[in-house]
Amino acid sequence: MIKVHHLNQSRSTRVLWLLEELGMPYEVEQHERDSTTRLAPASLAKVHPLSKAPIIEHNGAVLCESGAIMEYILDQAPHAHLRPEKGTQAYYQYLEWLHFAEGSLALPVITSLLMQMEQRDGTKPMDGYISKELQLDFSYIDTVLSKQRYFAGEQFSAADIMMTITLEIAHSLSLLAGRDNIARYLSDMQSREAYKKARAFG
Repeated sequence: MIKVHHLNQSRSTRVLWLLEELGMPYEVEQHERDSTTRLAPASLAKVHPLSKAPIIEHNGAVLCESGAIMEYILDQAPHAHLRPEKGTQAYYQYLEWLHFAEGSLALPVITSLLMQMEQRDGTKPMDGYISKELQLDFSYIDTVLSKQRYFAGEQFSAADIMMTITLEIAHSLSLLAGRDNIARYLSDMQSREAYKKARAFG
């Protein structure tokens, strides 16, 4: 059985959501952020040197990084219906968005989160870069979702799980104003039963 190391208020919700969608058995070990520093606890460092969530343990393997974990779980699933067939156009769309969530989108979104937490006076050099990247990324995302229901086309996939969690962070930072297609998409994702079960872990 897959063991998920889940950190509150983190992107490890993705892993729980995927497992719920697939109907695969799993166990959860909860880890709580320090209430003052908001950093991960030492308990995570005992599992993986990076001390980050998500982390999974399965059959002797210990894996970190959301994208790698998603692919690993899909490889273990008896029916990997959340990953389009290799070689199809949908598969390569899926692959692009699976990596876009952490490769292109996460940096400006998480940087925005950190900058909002910071006490600052005046404008800093990073402001212009972050603003440009967010505008570019969200325009691209909104345009794609105006043409198709999911990121891999008309079929829900693990790429949607990856993207949703990062988009939720962006929404919480008020970065999605006027992005109606993204808003519609998030509402659809949040109505899924597996999503609700995963979110129940906090």
